[in-house]
Amino acid sequence: MPQQESRVKKSLLNARVNLIFYFLTLILSFFSRKIFLDTLGADFVGLTGTLQNLLGFLNLAELGIGSAIGYVLYKPLFDHDEGKINEIISVFGYLYRWIGFIILVAGLILAFFLPPIFPHTKFEMGIIFFAYFAFLASSLIGYFANYKQTLLGADQKNYVVTAYFQTANIVKVLIQMASAYYTGSYYLWVVIELTFGIIYSIILNWKINQVYPWLRSEVRLGKQLFKKYPEVMKYTKQLFVHKIGAFSQYQLTPILIYSFVSLQMVTYYGNYSMIIDKVRLLFENFLGGTNAGVGNLIAEGCKSKIMKVFWELISIRFFFSGIIAYSVYILIDPFITLWIGSEYLLPRSTVVLMLICICINLVRNVVDQFINGYGLFYDVWSPIAEIVLYLSSAIFGGYLLGLNGILIGNIISLLLIICIWKPYFLYSKGFKTNVREYWINCFYYIGVFFIAFIIVRYIFSTFIYIELERNFFRWLLGGAFEILIFAII
Repeated sequence: MPQQESRVKKSLLNARVNLIFYFLTLILSFFSRKIFLDTLGADFVGLTGTLQNLLGFLNLAELGIGSAIGYVLYKPLFDHDEGKINEIISVFGYLYRWIGFIILVAGLILAFFLPPIFPHTKFEMGIIFFAYFAFLASSLIGYFANYKQTLLGADQKNYVVTAYFQTANIVKVLIQMASAYYTGSYYLWVVIELTFGIIYSIILNWKINQVYPWLRSEVRLGKQLFKKYPEVMKYTKQLFVHKIGAFSQYQLTPILIYSFVSLQMVTYYGNYSMIIDKVRLLFENFLGGTNAGVGNLIAEGCKSKIMKVFWELISIRFFFSGIIAYSVYILIDPFITLWIGSEYLLPRSTVVLMLICICINLVRNVVDQFINGYGLFYDVWSPIAEIVLYLSSAIFGGYLLGLNGILIGNIISLLLIICIWKPYFLYSKGFKTNVREYWINCFYYIGVFFIAFIIVRYIFSTFIYIELERNFFRWLLGGAFEILIFAII
């Protein structure tokens, strides 16, 4: 029981810290972007975003090692085996150092292509190279110095990482806002970015040494110890395929929309996606802290407790996913109208298809958590099949139906792989029981959602009408009232 209480307490603490910093950074990002655009210009903001996206591709070299190490740590953390933890972190440090060298070499090679990538820009190549190498250095700090933070995540203490990282980030942005406003210097903005990356690394490692005074990882011994933990490379290879699958599908959607519809439609779709992603992130910040708790629970090995927690998390996910779906359904069009104008609205059918996708992805995370907790990464065919299904059906659908056809293609791949295969895989290989119970309960939860949806829509279309498009005050209060009624039902 104390172990269970500890898991719940840590999960709630993670959620609370995530939510606090979510709202702080959301508010700050709104003001900081305005100041950066006014003082440094849209071109510089676009330049830094493009450079960070380029370096984001290099980070694919991480291969999923962090997730593999997190899984391998669950059992020794549960057993309080400090010696084994030291060995695993030493192996992690060794592997991350090699990845850091690979990214450094790849980054140096990529630097030669910066002139043709930015052929027509008002900026001198000096500031472009300066910003690029500063971002590259900040990225490398994570591989050479911050690798120990994976231990905090596996130990359900990710709130430490979040608190220190986001605090440093908030202070950094405030100083960048002041420097941009008073000096307008591009170089100073970049120097502040790199400086706070170094400061964060020093503070984080100091805190890790406080939390784990017994931690004595030795990277130089990692090569010998690596042979002792062959499961790390096995899980890494499997996770890499899953990581590539998810990354590819996310990146392909805007390209397909551009190919089959128009560049303008990419912007319209991007407006809706940005809002839905912010809502999804809020939800994940609330429940994302349970990941390591699930791994710890499975390491304990009590099947009845595992199933109990699984269904508690599924119920919570369905409940909040339903509220999110209903909230977005009634509020997103009025918000778009008030924010940028009714000419940017998408058809309601498109919004419904986007909501189906987001609901599947929100609920799937529970199954993914338990699959990760059991270390069931070897179905490497499934992300490949998901991409093939998505591309084939989205290309066919996009040709026939445009944007809606592309979204239907996404839903088909999600239904076949995420909704049918993944639960079956978890139940047969992890829980070792029949999956029928899962699907029966899922249909029950979906039925409850539709009954509540029909009742509330009937009430607010027949007896109570609130014109949400009139102003933001009416949008906020009227929407909150309707969503509250839906949540109660």
